[in-house]
Order: sequence, then C-alpha cells, then structure tokens
Amino acid sequence: MTMLQEVLIVKRRVGIPNSTDITVYMEHDGYKALQRVLKELTPDEVIEIVKASGLRGCGGAGFPTGLKWSFVPKNIFPKYVCVNCDESEPGTFKDRLILENDPHAIIEGALIAAYAIQAEKIFIYIRGEFGKPYQILKEAVKQAYERGFAGKNILGTNFSCDIVIHRGAGAYICGEETALLESLEGNRGEPRLKPPFPATVGAFGKPTVINNAETLARVPPIILNGPQWYRQWGTERSPGTRLFAVSGHVNRPGVYEFPQNIPLADLIEYAGGVLDGREIKAVIPGGSSSPMLDRETVLKVTMDFESLQAVGSAAGSAGVVVIAEGTCLVKVALRLTKFYMRESCGKCTPCREGTFWLVRVLERFHNGGARPEDIDLLRSVGQQMQGNCFCPLGDTAPNPLLSALKIAPEDFEFHVRHQRCPEDEA
Repeated sequence: MTMLQEVLIVKRRVGIPNSTDITVYMEHDGYKALQRVLKELTPDEVIEIVKASGLRGCGGAGFPTGLKWSFVPKNIFPKYVCVNCDESEPGTFKDRLILENDPHAIIEGALIAAYAIQAEKIFIYIRGEFGKPYQILKEAVKQAYERGFAGKNILGTNFSCDIVIHRGAGAYICGEETALLESLEGNRGEPRLKPPFPATVGAFGKPTVINNAETLARVPPIILNGPQWYRQWGTERSPGTRLFAVSGHVNRPGVYEFPQNIPLADLIEYAGGVLDGREIKAVIPGGSSSPMLDRETVLKVTMDFESLQAVGSAAGSAGVVVIAEGTCLVKVALRLTKFYMRESCGKCTPCREGTFWLVRVLERFHNGGARPEDIDLLRSVGQQMQGNCFCPLGDTAPNPLLSALKIAPEDFEFHVRHQRCPEDEA
C-alpha cells in the first residue's frame, strides 16, 4: 500500500458524529468565514480572495470561480446564486458525499458567493433522485435560518439572502447550467444559446452565478486560511485539492481528496489497486464524458486539468472509473452511449440522431450482427457529432465510443469476426 496521505479540506468534517447538525458544524469552524466576510470584507475583496486562490469549478468545465463572480454586473438587481447539485454524471458521486455529511459547507459557501455578487436569493438545484441528501439539506437550511445565517439582516448586517431548494426531475441535461436555469424557471430542461451567459442574463433574466456544490464548499476554508494557503497544493493553473470519486474495478471504491496533480496510478493504488490483481485496461478519469485513457497513459499522467487535456482527455467532474483487463470495451461503449441517448434532450439533431444511431450500430455488435464496415461507420458518426451539437452533452457523448475504438480496436474486430463478445465463453 502506498504511503500517500489524503489532504482533507472539503472532507475535513466527514466522519465526525452528527456532522450535518449546525451545532457540530459551528464547533468545527462553521460559519466563521461568513462572519468574517460580513464584518470585515467588501464584496470586491471577497471576489479578489477567491480569484487569488485560483479556485476552479469542480463540476466539469474547471472555469476560474472568482473570475466568474467578477463578470456579474454591479448595477442590475435582483441577482441570484444557483448551486448545482444535479450530480448525474456516470462515475461521479462526490457532491453526494458533501450533501450527506457536510451540507452547511455548501450553504456557507453559497452565502459568501451571494454576498460577493450582492445576490438576494440562493437556489439550490438538487438532483431529483437524491432522497436522503435532500432531507438532510432541507434540515440544514432550516437550521441556518433559525441561527440567523439566512434570511433578513444576516448576523445583524444589512445583507439579506433567502435560500430556496429546488428538486430536479431526473434529467441529466439539467446539470448543464442553462438547462438547469430553464428547469428552475418551470420550463422543459433544454440548454440555452450562449451568449448571453448566465452571469449577465441568468435565472428569470437576471444576473446569476452558477457554481457546483463542491466548488462552493471550498470557499469558506479559502476565506479563513487565505489564497496562498490553498495554493500550497496542486499546480499553478490547477491549485488546491479535488474530491476524486473512484469506482469500477478497484478494491476500495470511494471518494478521496488529494492535490489536483496526484498521479492517476497513485490514486488507483490508494483505492486498493485493481480487483483480483488484474492489469488496467482503461480508465475514465473525469466522469463518463471524458475520453478513456489506455494503460500506458494511466501510468504516467497526473490528474490536474492541464495534464489530462494534454493526453486528450479531461479532468471533468473527477469521476475515476477503472476498467480491468478482461472487460470488453464494446460493452462499455454501448452502455455509456445508451445513457447519453436516453438523456439527450432532443433539441439538436446531431445529438438526438447521432446517439440513436450509435446505439443502434453498437447493438448490432452486441447481438452478433456486426459488419466489417460498421467499425468505420461508428467512427464517422461519432466524429461528426463532435463540435456540432448545441451543448456539451452531444459533443462529449461519442467520447466513450471513440476512445474505446482507439484503445481496444481488437474488441470491435473480435465481435465482427466471431459474432460474439470476447467476454462470452466460446
């Protein structure tokens, strides 16, 4: 076992008895950052601290958080903060960990964001399937109101901010920020054309900051300890830590917190290594929409945004799925592409039709009817989708398939030659 040690920032209260209760939260530095912000700092100073820390969004795109806040116009009211808790990316389950163990960290981070942009309301958009996390969050919001951390004249200041929890209805597309806004407004969850961006025209046509739950949970410790403290981990462009949700063929699946530039191989080893001592065949490094990496790349890449981009993948939502030798990547590609087909909102033709036809052709492989020309057909349809869709769902939907074709062309060829899956016994 490796001698690695987790760096606990977001996870520091996970495991403490009754950590969801506001009294316990306050015993462990809870709401101290909000008090400091309201009593000592101007909104612009808060934005500058977050900018200086280099904090980047943890939802997928990795956009600098302070920069996003700074785009919000100062002279337009009302303004809103939207917390994206619609965690639906296959392989990703780190926001759920925070919701179930430390919901006040999200609330405090959102209140600080609201003060920074002078928003009067926070919408927490939570995934519809999150039953237990929703109940925990609802109680936490109630406690925040009771203790004077939310509502009118917070902590005796002239800053007032309400918190509304909005449950999604099970649509993956609503994790995309503009589709989330459409859903929040009571419309069908479909992405909007950008620009305008939500920072200027967001919820109900007003300036809105949308941040992932993990991103906001990182704000209070940065306010308390300073931007340089946060920068001691990670890299210049990807500073701090991240929550890595590790699953698949590992002995100890779970959520681990490490500096952003941890080697991927070390992270897998920390999660107990590959099941049954098998070799790695491929790894999805950032949720299923990030291209898979082959074993050779896995052994040399680090998990920061720039390193993964350099090898043709993405840090995404940091959902790490380990796939061991003996697994057919045709089967993996079919399962994930079917997910994207079902979750496509249908707004744009390349995504709606592309995912449908990719699944149809992949099912030919699965059912023993694959033709030699189908391999090129899959590649052609997948490549035509990329860069031609209305939102990132369609652009990234072919990634599992295209990376599987690159890593294990022999799996597809086996299906064509033998009309069965290499996982099935002859």
